[in-house]
Amino acid sequence: MSEIPAAPAAATAKRDALGHLCFALHLVVMVFIVFGWSLPNTGLLVFYLVFLPAVVVQWQFNRNSCVLNNAESLLRNGRWRDAGNAEEGAWLLALLRSVLGLELKPAYLDAFVHTMLVIFWLLALAHLLRG
Repeated sequence: MSEIPAAPAAATAKRDALGHLCFALHLVVMVFIVFGWSLPNTGLLVFYLVFLPAVVVQWQFNRNSCVLNNAESLLRNGRWRDAGNAEEGAWLLALLRSVLGLELKPAYLDAFVHTMLVIFWLLALAHLLRG
């Protein structure tokens, strides 16, 4: 999730329309990841149970970068990877830095994120089985 170091918050402060759209998509996905386990619909819970591991797998195959960041890079400059994109491979690190002023080591954030994903997945499974 954090192979490419994030630039300082000032480098990510100015966003154009594409940057705002990509940031909003990231937030939507993050909200779905955090709260999706509580959905009342069985089909959505099954999708969620497949989606969470798929997110982790795509990070692994994509060298710890998110396809949303890569899509933005592709639209901007025709390349899948862009070391100049401060959020590529470090979106959450950049968000924590710019919003909360937190400076975390990538390994700590990775461990936290993976732990939370396991917890959310288990909550979804429990919710589905109780349903």
